[in-house]
Amino acid sequence: MKKIVLREDEMPTRWYNVVPDIPNGLLPPLDPETLQPIGPEKLATVFPMSLLEQEMSQERFIDIPQEVLEVYKIWRPSPLVRATKLEEALGTKAKIFFKNESVSPVGSHKPNSAVAQAYYNKREGVKRLTTETGAGQWGSALSLATSKFGMECKVYMVRVSYDQKPYRKFIMQAYGGEVVASPSMDTKTGREILTSDPDTPGSLGMAISEALEDASSRSDTNYALGSVLNHVVLHQSIVGLEAKRQMEIAGEFPDVVIGCCGGGSNFAGLVAPFVPDYLEGKKIEFHGYEPASCPSMTGGKLAYDSGDVAMMTPLLYMYTLGHNFVPPGIHAGGLRYHGMAPIVSALVREGIVIPKAVHQLECFEAGILFARTEGIIPAPESNHAIRGAIIEAMKDPNEPKTILFNLSGTGVIDMPSYDNYLTGKLSDYAYPQEQIEAALARLPKIG
Repeated sequence: MKKIVLREDEMPTRWYNVVPDIPNGLLPPLDPETLQPIGPEKLATVFPMSLLEQEMSQERFIDIPQEVLEVYKIWRPSPLVRATKLEEALGTKAKIFFKNESVSPVGSHKPNSAVAQAYYNKREGVKRLTTETGAGQWGSALSLATSKFGMECKVYMVRVSYDQKPYRKFIMQAYGGEVVASPSMDTKTGREILTSDPDTPGSLGMAISEALEDASSRSDTNYALGSVLNHVVLHQSIVGLEAKRQMEIAGEFPDVVIGCCGGGSNFAGLVAPFVPDYLEGKKIEFHGYEPASCPSMTGGKLAYDSGDVAMMTPLLYMYTLGHNFVPPGIHAGGLRYHGMAPIVSALVREGIVIPKAVHQLECFEAGILFARTEGIIPAPESNHAIRGAIIEAMKDPNEPKTILFNLSGTGVIDMPSYDNYLTGKLSDYAYPQEQIEAALARLPKIG
């Protein structure tokens, strides 16, 4: 294992915004009621204006506030590591590097945006934030962030993950967050869903609806989203900015950049700073790996869709499986979202990002190999990126290439998932195409 560590004073002080550099740009978000481009004034009821400005910004670089940098310094800069033991086990001539985002206090990349969002909300007088969480990583991160800025936090956690991953619930509570299983009896949306389907495993789309309803009902409360939106990708760009500098120190440049994809934030954060190199003619590939059981990019449709089941969010132009899509209870809970970030979707549309789907058993197998070679137990989500790195390294074991992937989180808190894998209780699941088509048939009708 070879580690490349930046000094604290080498941490980036500006985020990189990839939006101005995307060929053919992004289509604007639409008002779900009028189907016209939505203005910031309507979104200001649940988001602070400073984040809305970032969401719509065409500036390539945005300064990171000093207060945010001070919190980042708890764990940033994060290390870049060459996985030499994994290379040896594979018998490949490829060099495999990973950006280790599992070193944050909550064990994932999520605080990179949570801290920023809590700061901007606090600055505008907001006292309480609501949010959803799939695997619990975002809920943990926002609970940490709100504790640092003296705010309250309520988390609606997808029910299947609430049951599968109890320790993430305890982390949220340790930081002062309130967490309930979603759908819950705490909102009108939740009660209606439970009435029609009391045994539902829940979904991120449902949890988002609940969190938005909660935030809309109180004047002291805003909503925070952990992925998908442009400002989240912006905050996560610190991952790629650091990695790019660390690769330079190592005397390397990646041939392939890989990440797991649910909503798209960790993948986009790693990839974005390398996009200008691609556009300038540098030979580099970007591969986004998603679960075959929730294949928004490889099985969905590029269309306007809502981010939640109650259609309270703006309509985003993204790869989607339909806002009514309810994924199976796979153990990579953070990848169970029906849509992909508009930024990632646009990069796929332009042929810059290559989307790929993998099954959970091959991903857990990759995670176990990584644990036994590199000594780190990865999050089930991160196993998709590791599997992608192995696939690339073994296309031709004798081909020397440089691979970079994002280790987006630790799996130490997800050991019940590994127990189910090691005891043979997990199985692969490819979502039936006819059910995907049924969900897509309910997309908003946009002229």
